Amino acid sequence: MPAEEAGRDVGEAFDGAVAAAASAMVVVTVAVDGEPSGCLVGFHSQCSIAPRRYAVWLSKANRTYEMAVQADHVAVHFLTTGDAALAGRFGGSTGDVVDKFAGLAWQPGPGGVPLLDDAPHRLVLVRVGMFDPGGDHTCLVGAPIDAGTGDGFTPLRLPDVTRIEPGHDADERRHRS
Repeated sequence: MPAEEAGRDVGEAFDGAVAAAASAMVVVTVAVDGEPSGCLVGFHSQCSIAPRRYAVWLSKANRTYEMAVQADHVAVHFLTTGDAALAGRFGGSTGDVVDKFAGLAWQPGPGGVPLLDDAPHRLVLVRVGMFDPGGDHTCLVGAPIDAGTGDGFTPLRLPDVTRIEPGHDADERRHRS
């Protein structure tokens, strides 16, 4: 039974528990017909051991979400504490207005997915499904076909990026469930 039905508000406690977990931040990239798109994401996780699967939750307000629906491949770039500028580039503007890839070093990977030169800790996934639970984000699940790791790293975490103003507010959902 949802907490609202139980007559209690768990919003503040929920937010506190999630904030304490301090999610690692990633940049998700896709391409459709050679056009790249990418966004900063804090909702992501391995979601299966066998077979290996990884899930990313994309905001429905985001251009990258619209392109991911059409794309077969997606890259998940794990950001380090030295990647604050990259997080700002992909989280603080919208691809509807700004070319986030202008002047950025990247290479096309499998299926044309953009691989960011300065973010070597990454997964390349083939999309195997999407799940929309009716909120402001949709889950994309992918099977890994490539992975890159450099040396060990300290991840950039949600508390490190709270000053970035999002390119879209959560209430700007383009697609209603």
